[in-house]
Amino acid sequence: MVQLERAVILAAGLGTRLKWMTSHRPKALINIQGEPSIVHVIRQLAGQGIHQIAVNTHHHAGILMDFLGNGEKWGVNLVFSQENELLNSGGGVCTALSHLPGKGAVLVHNADVLADVDVQSLAGLCPESGCALALVKNPKHHLQGDFALNHGMVCMYGEPRYTFSGVSVWHADAFCSYAVNTNFSLLQTIEKMLDKQCCAGMMYCGQWFDIGRPKDVMRANRLWNGRG
Repeated sequence: MVQLERAVILAAGLGTRLKWMTSHRPKALINIQGEPSIVHVIRQLAGQGIHQIAVNTHHHAGILMDFLGNGEKWGVNLVFSQENELLNSGGGVCTALSHLPGKGAVLVHNADVLADVDVQSLAGLCPESGCALALVKNPKHHLQGDFALNHGMVCMYGEPRYTFSGVSVWHADAFCSYAVNTNFSLLQTIEKMLDKQCCAGMMYCGQWFDIGRPKDVMRANRLWNGRG
């Protein structure tokens, strides 16, 4: 299995659901147990051998870049993909890839998701020119789920249904039909992979926190036990 060495962390969101918490700082710098959420993510990835990381930025971008620097303190090389206008999740990944050194598969990880997914195992499932998604059981706020899983392949329809965790691995070729600085959703690209039957999936049953709302931040501060 090829070692996964690169990642894109999506950190450009406005964080509007967090209200006052993001009025003067980016969502990625919301503290969880004394450290910003994106630092927890960086530590997790570095601990699994990923050292080339691109971070997309928009909301309070200067604050985020000044805080993170070049990533040396966490043993990684950080580069930034600054978005003057939000490019959505897919456009953010595609454009960030143009700044990311190296070749091969790339991990995509939301900055506001705390998890301990075995990303190297997830990469081992990634089909040629496709993607592999880490799925979780549906949280209370999203009981309808996103996808089904059938013999290791992700399906749009079927039962039971699961929720996309915000952690995925992509073959770089999956984005070759898109231009940089184009606005599109990662879901759009996932749907293309589903049509081609090259979207694999893995159930992740460990800790998972999507800190999109104030009560999620409070819950993560109580319960998160990251090992990065």
